Amino acid sequence: MAEPGTCIIVGVGPGLGAAVARRFAAAGHPVALAARNADKLAPIVEDIATAGGRARAYACDGTEEADVIALCDAAEADLGPMGVAVYNASGRARGPIAETTLADFVDAWRRSCLGGFLLGREAARRLVQGGRGSILFTGATASMKGYPHSATFAVGKFGLRALAESMARELHPQGIHVAHFNIDGGIGEDGGDARLRPDAIAETYYQVHAQHRSAWSHHVEVRPWVENF
Repeated sequence: MAEPGTCIIVGVGPGLGAAVARRFAAAGHPVALAARNADKLAPIVEDIATAGGRARAYACDGTEEADVIALCDAAEADLGPMGVAVYNASGRARGPIAETTLADFVDAWRRSCLGGFLLGREAARRLVQGGRGSILFTGATASMKGYPHSATFAVGKFGLRALAESMARELHPQGIHVAHFNIDGGIGEDGGDARLRPDAIAETYYQVHAQHRSAWSHHVEVRPWVENF
């Protein structure tokens, strides 16, 4: 059996990104954690190392092509060939459409959608060569519904879902599993059953990655059991 490939995660914070990193590291994947400020990732890297895993932090602006290419090159050089790519970043600017600036709109789209394209493309270039691996995209309720005062988020997340669907149709026959996750609810440890636990979402990500290719999922919805939908 092949060694678990490096898991590269763009958009890592203390919540879902950290939970995904810990879950894949626990399964034996070396993990590359990327954020604009790499210093804040040190506690997550330390936690993974303490648990016996391998992880490194990288500074990366996921909306910049050169940064994403450099991240993938460095992570593969440091940790080994890529096996999984996770795009977990997003951006939004709340407010009435009449008050939304061009800069706000473009910035939200770049962080929610363009960055997904950049990481997804680089992952595809690398994974297709070996004919195996996964590319996972973090969506949201806004991937499916555009809410008032949230046009910037909806456009970015709708676009990311479209990207994932197109990539899945192209790459599944080449052995690359592409999946999009609709995180339908608030994430957090507080709030009792009304919020999605980061570690529980991360487990779903890992199980989708581990699926046999005869029964791959593409669009996966996760929500608290008490959530209306």
